[in-house]
Parts: sequence; structure tokens; C-alpha cells
Amino acid sequence: MNWPHLHIALNHLPVFGVLFLLLLLITALLRKSAELTRVTLWAWVALTTVTIPIGFTGDRAFEDLMQDPAVEAQWVKPHEDAADQAVTAVFVLGVLAAVGLLLSRRGRPAPRWIVFTLLAGSLLAFLLLARTANLGGQIRHPEVRPAAGSPSKK
Repeated sequence: MNWPHLHIALNHLPVFGVLFLLLLLITALLRKSAELTRVTLWAWVALTTVTIPIGFTGDRAFEDLMQDPAVEAQWVKPHEDAADQAVTAVFVLGVLAAVGLLLSRRGRPAPRWIVFTLLAGSLLAFLLLARTANLGGQIRHPEVRPAAGSPSKK
């Protein structure tokens, strides 16, 4: 297994992890379950702690990819920029979840503003991660590139 392969394999975890946690948080809200909300907050902290190091595999993957003459560097920069935004969103939400856990000690429920901010932020983070994954796919897969053939500038 090389760095690009490892990078692709590991980066499925944050994309699907955030989606799963979004659905879990919605379930917790619908059931009005403080316990499930706390589980979701803990899971957010855990996902954040693995997402940040996973993001660093991209640097090594880039070094390996630049050795391949078939890879066009112009497709890497938009992916890298999007990844920075997505990882930042996950980090912020992980910190928010940790604050929610801190404030919900001793059986108190997590503050509603944290739960609803985490809910909205989870949707945003999922969209950012999905965009990042799509841009990453464009590096090696011309069939998913925009029709004009130029890198996305979103």
C-alpha cells in the first residue's frame, strides 16, 4: 500500500462518519434522548481526533503523486484547499462537542444551542467533505471532471 492508496482508504472515515453522526444526532433529537446526545458528542470528539491525522496523509500522497507524469498538478490544489476547509470544520465541531460534554457533566443535558449548532455544522461539514472527496476524485479520474476540463474554483 502506498501513500495515495492509504489516503484514499482512510478518508472515507470522516466523510461517512460525519454523515452517520448527523443522522445519530437527528435520532437523539427526535427521541429527546440526552444519553444518545452524549454518545454523539463523544463520537464527534473521537472522529475529530482521527480526522486531523488522516488529513496529513494527503501531504505524503501528494509527494508520491507528483512522481507520476500522468498526474496533472492543477487538479491537486482545489482538492487541497477544500480539504483544509473540511478538516477545519470537523475540528471546530469536535471542539464544540467537547464543550458540550464539559457543560453536560453530572447528568445535565447538553445545552440546546450546542446541539443545534452541531446539527447545522454537521450538515455543512458533510457537504465540505463530500466536495473534497469529489475534487480528490478529479485528480485521477477525468470522467468526473467538469466538462470544460479546468479545475473547479469553488
